[in-house]
Amino acid sequence: MFKHTANSRARWQSLALACAFAGSLVATSTAFAGECPADKIKPNAREKVDFKPIGVTDVTLGSIDLEKQPAHLTDRELRFRKLTIEPGGIVPWHSHDDRPALIFVQQGEIVEYASNCADPIVHKAGDIRPEVFGTSHWWKNLGTQTVILYVGDVRKDPHDHNM
Repeated sequence: MFKHTANSRARWQSLALACAFAGSLVATSTAFAGECPADKIKPNAREKVDFKPIGVTDVTLGSIDLEKQPAHLTDRELRFRKLTIEPGGIVPWHSHDDRPALIFVQQGEIVEYASNCADPIVHKAGDIRPEVFGTSHWWKNLGTQTVILYVGDVRKDPHDHNM
């Protein structure tokens, strides 16, 4: 009886270890979700398009004048926003050459069309997308679910109403 119990325990431990390993592989693979595949990164892979915003609500939840902070970043504002993109909605073409940002996909799935990627990039709930110098793009919600993005960015021109 003891051998059977020890054998059963060993099997369960092996199974638990295998599940933990498989889970870590899944976690590792999702860490790279929402990125352009290395073989698809190309300068000027996509031309600028002139779409207007469709089905997008952009609400600034808070902001900080960075010139008044110890960093003294003149003419810079740190913003935190919530973007809601309805099915079929479009976030129009814009550049991050002067406005770095981090985007967190809270809900839904959205497709990014980046100037430096030959393929569309799919972003899913839980993804974080850095947007830095050299990033110009537009986004579209091709799904049936409303997409919610939270965006933190550093804006230079307070009259710049680009997404």
